[in-house]
Amino acid sequence: MGGGGGKSEKARRPARVRLWVARASTVLLWTCVVHYFTAFQELWAPSVLMIWPGCVTEPHVVQRPSELLAVAGGERAAAQAVALPPKRIYKNNGYLMVSCNGGLNQMRAAICDMVTIARYLNVTLIVPELDKTSFWADPSEFQDIFDVDHFIASLRDEVRILRQLPPRLKRRVEMGGFLRSMPPVSWSDISYYHHQILPLIRKYKVLHLNRTDARLANNGLAMEIQKLRCRVNYAALRFTPEIEKLGRRLVQVLRRNGPFIVLHLRYEMDMLAFSGCTHGCSNEEAEELTRMRYAYPWWKEKVIDSDVKRRDGFCPLTPEETAMVLKALGIDRNYQVYIAAGEIYGGQRRMDALTSAYPNVVRKETLLPSDIRLFQNHSSQMAALDYMVSLESDIFIPTYDGNMAKVVEGHRRYLGFKKTVLLDRKLIVGLVDQYKNGTLSWTDFSSAVKASHTSRMGEPSRRLVIPDKPKEEDYFYANPHECLHQPDHLSVL
Repeated sequence: MGGGGGKSEKARRPARVRLWVARASTVLLWTCVVHYFTAFQELWAPSVLMIWPGCVTEPHVVQRPSELLAVAGGERAAAQAVALPPKRIYKNNGYLMVSCNGGLNQMRAAICDMVTIARYLNVTLIVPELDKTSFWADPSEFQDIFDVDHFIASLRDEVRILRQLPPRLKRRVEMGGFLRSMPPVSWSDISYYHHQILPLIRKYKVLHLNRTDARLANNGLAMEIQKLRCRVNYAALRFTPEIEKLGRRLVQVLRRNGPFIVLHLRYEMDMLAFSGCTHGCSNEEAEELTRMRYAYPWWKEKVIDSDVKRRDGFCPLTPEETAMVLKALGIDRNYQVYIAAGEIYGGQRRMDALTSAYPNVVRKETLLPSDIRLFQNHSSQMAALDYMVSLESDIFIPTYDGNMAKVVEGHRRYLGFKKTVLLDRKLIVGLVDQYKNGTLSWTDFSSAVKASHTSRMGEPSRRLVIPDKPKEEDYFYANPHECLHQPDHLSVL
């Protein structure tokens, strides 16, 4: 009997071994799965899972925008997948939270700056919060506009980015009701952030920057800092798949109908109210715009002489002036003119001159009305679609040098110095007035407009630097020459 029991025990041992091997394999497999996901998401798994030996995972991959090709049916064809570099390991000095302010492109530039600042302070950046309280009142979150997973993963060799604070810090902030919040000084160099901002982060562990527009200098920064700003802008900030898909469809529809220009016609109500420019408006409209300007306390300038401002070139061109300029430049009237803008103030009455001169005026709302309806009431998502179309246009012409005009100009330079007509508004309004009062013929008007813009087509150039006057010098994101392939005579600093 004893011998039979021994055989039975021996027979059970291999079964037990197999059971334990199966259990161990299951645990190891799940551990590998967790490890894989923590490679590109900010899961707060126990640290032991992050360093468990024996987990061999496939590297997380990302596809560059240039490798995502539009094919028949509007689907993506993935070209070569590029493995992401390993995470950068550094001692974390704390956590940086930021709230961006302004429209889409002002926030886009700010995000690039904040990533760069976080990198050089060796802190962890929390995914930026977008502006929901400005004039546009867009409720969109970061992940509604940008591909947040790509944003985090593609920059992991530079800076750690989390969707939100770790649970312990988040509870401390929420329960304690205390979060050190401040606006950084505008146009600061990186030393300001090292000497003024970093000590606060170390002291409070979490710091919130509540304004982010133009908080990093245009010039005087190290080359690697400038190149990181470009990398964030042109590689990490990718729109969501939904926005990119619809943006490509808009471009396809336009391309099927021939060449097209994008006209960034900044003649919306908010722009006119903010700038105080009322040329061509009725008295009632001018009064309405003035009331609106006074209704927004953060618009500092209240008393504005519209005529003086226009003569100095600080007003957006009107639709009527824009039509004259396009004709003077020799733009073919059969070209499609895509309007990248919100609702034009004054409606069709103000657009009559432009649509008479260029009958193929189109908007995203007229090209794909049913698809666009899903994005309406989300101004930043609508602006993202205009941004994509603007990059792909044969010619880009902004009628005012706002944030979209500047950021698109710089992006088109980065894509190979694609033609961007930078209008000299001060010269143009003077020529327009001379033509209208009969002192200048159309031939002379057209010749003068063409001659004055031959060197204003977005060609390679260096930024204009004006010491101690950053608002007056060239904006970094309009001409990031440190990141561009410049001709030899411009490559030497």
